[in-house]
Amino acid sequence: MHIPDGYLSPSSCAALGAVMIPAWAVAVAKVRDRIKSRYVPLMAIGAAFSFTIMMYNVPIPGGTTAHAVGGGLLAVVLGPFAAMICITIALAIQALLFGDGGVWTFTANCFNMALVLPFVAYGAYRLIGGKSGLDSKRRWVGAAVGGYLGLCVAALCAGVELGLQPVLFHTAGGVPLYCPYSLKVSVPAMLLAHLVVAGPLEAVVTGLVVRYLQAYSTDLMRIGSLGAQSAPLSATLSYRKMWWALGAMVVLSPLGLLAGGTAWGEWQTEELQKLTGFIPAGLKRMAGTWSFAPFRDYTLPGIESFQASAVIYIFCALFGVGIICLFTYFFGRLQLSEKKKHN
Repeated sequence: MHIPDGYLSPSSCAALGAVMIPAWAVAVAKVRDRIKSRYVPLMAIGAAFSFTIMMYNVPIPGGTTAHAVGGGLLAVVLGPFAAMICITIALAIQALLFGDGGVWTFTANCFNMALVLPFVAYGAYRLIGGKSGLDSKRRWVGAAVGGYLGLCVAALCAGVELGLQPVLFHTAGGVPLYCPYSLKVSVPAMLLAHLVVAGPLEAVVTGLVVRYLQAYSTDLMRIGSLGAQSAPLSATLSYRKMWWALGAMVVLSPLGLLAGGTAWGEWQTEELQKLTGFIPAGLKRMAGTWSFAPFRDYTLPGIESFQASAVIYIFCALFGVGIICLFTYFFGRLQLSEKKKHN
C-alpha cells in the first residue's frame, strides 16, 4: 500500500499534507494529555510492531504482494491518536532508511495508513464493542472487523489517489505525468489485494492479539478505551512478553521474502517500463530523488542468495526496530516533559 515517489503529483502530496499537519498536531496534543510514564515503552513497542509486520509480504493472486499494517490493533490498544503517531514514525523510518514508500509521498502514505486506517478500525471496534465489558466477545470481534475494514478503506483511498493522477495530471496529448493507471484499474487492483488477503490477515492478527489481552492483560485493553485517563496501568505490568514477541517477529521476518513479486503500484521505474512500455515524465523526474536510504528494499547491492538476503533482512528489521524504539521513546519522554510544564 506504500505509494513510492513519483506516483503522485507534488500538488496531490501537498493537499494530503494540508490534511495531515493539523491531524498530527491534534494527535500530539491528545497523546500529551493522556500519556503516562508507563505508556511510553508501549508506544515504542507499538511503532516497532507496525514496522515489523509490514515486512511480512504475502502473495496476492496475479503475482503481486501485500502486507498487514497493524493499525487496527494499535488503535484498539493505544487509541487512534497514539496509533497515528506510532505508524507515522514507522513510515518515516521506512522511507528514510529503507526506501520503502516515498519521502515526497510521505504525507499520502500517512493519510492512508496512519489516519484513515486506525480511525476507521477504532470506529468499527467501538461500534461493535459498544458498552460491553473489556472481556466481552464483542470486543475481539469488533477489533477483528475494525482491522479488516480499516485496512481495506485505506487501500481504497490509495487506489483513488493513484487513479486520479492520469485524470488530473497529463500532457496536452493525454499522456499521464505520474501514475499511468486510471481509477477503473487502480481501485480494483488495490481492493483485491486487501479484501482477499491482506485484510483477512490484519483481521486475524488484530482479533487474536486482542483475545489474548482479554485473557491475560486486561489493563492494556483499558488504554484505548473511553475513560482510559481514569484507568491507569497496574504497577505489576511487565513488557517482557511483548519484547519477546517482537523479537520473534524480527527473527522470523525473512518469511516475508518468500512472497515473490512487487506490491501493486510500488514498482520501480524499470518494472513500470516493462508493464506499460513507458515511464511518465513526472514520475521519472521524482522517482529516486531520495538516494540516501542505506538499506534500500531491506537489502544491500550484490546480495543474491536467499540465505544472505535473510540475514540482511533480519539485520534491517533489528536496525529499524532499534531506531523506531529510540525515536518513539524520546518522543514520549518529551511529551511527558511538556505535560509537566503545562500542569
